[in-house]
Amino acid sequence: QLLLQSGSLDELLGRLQVHTLDLVLASQAVDGTGDAPWRCRRIARQPVSLVGPPGGGPFAFPDDLASRPLLLPSRAHGIRAGFDLWCEQRGLRPQVRAEVDDMAMLRLLARDAGAPALLPTVVVQDELRSGVLRELAVVPGLHEQFFAITVKRHFTPPLLKALLAQGEAEVLAGPGAGAR
Repeated sequence: QLLLQSGSLDELLGRLQVHTLDLVLASQAVDGTGDAPWRCRRIARQPVSLVGPPGGGPFAFPDDLASRPLLLPSRAHGIRAGFDLWCEQRGLRPQVRAEVDDMAMLRLLARDAGAPALLPTVVVQDELRSGVLRELAVVPGLHEQFFAITVKRHFTPPLLKALLAQGEAEVLAGPGAGAR
């Protein structure tokens, strides 16, 4: 049986530690210590892009970062920190229209707000494929990473073993990806 639940990383790790969860999927790595013996493995890495509606006209990257208001993840998100550093190193000061904590909300705003949004492409792959959104620019060297966090168990469920046996390229490809 597969049961998906969401929560803060601290809450989910607490539940993992007492074995009420088998696996935590997170966008940040955690270190295992004596009190918290996490087993953390990167399972995927995706590029981060600026995406926007198809009728938004041309986007000159990186020059338009200073003149086009952007939808960005909040400062607590890892890709935001990477984007801010990337811009700082190039002397760019992007205009921020909104900062959003939740990737699902940022995805909706990317579709409906008419402003470029900074997102991992995997989050908006359906919108990109259908033409609801278009990729304006890939931010060089910026990636969203996904980690599988587990703890040592006497019995590992077969579904969990199968997931952890996959390579990074297979994890986010989905079922039947090899047949495409």
